[in-house]
Amino acid sequence: MINITSAEFENEVLKSDKLVMIDFFAVWCGPCKMVGPIVESVAEECKDSCKVLKVNIDESPELAQQYKVMAVPTIMFFKNGQVVDTTVGAVPKSELIAKIEKLK
Repeated sequence: MINITSAEFENEVLKSDKLVMIDFFAVWCGPCKMVGPIVESVAEECKDSCKVLKVNIDESPELAQQYKVMAVPTIMFFKNGQVVDTTVGAVPKSELIAKIEKLK
């Protein structure tokens, strides 16, 4: 799984030809530490249908502000450069996989 910054965001997310799931997180966030392994597992399981990336909001605060990330973890799904779904807080793996199946 790849951590991206603002510099890579356009190419990795906005210009992607497949569904992109982004985990907006912070290293100091307890729930983010719980969600991290779930996101990594989803990334491996769904690698053919969805690109899974991470954005550290402390390293890329402008992305968090642009996409109105008010709490972490926030997981956003992008398709054709647009946000198509958002989940805030810790969620089970099954819910993330169901969203990927629905959105891909």
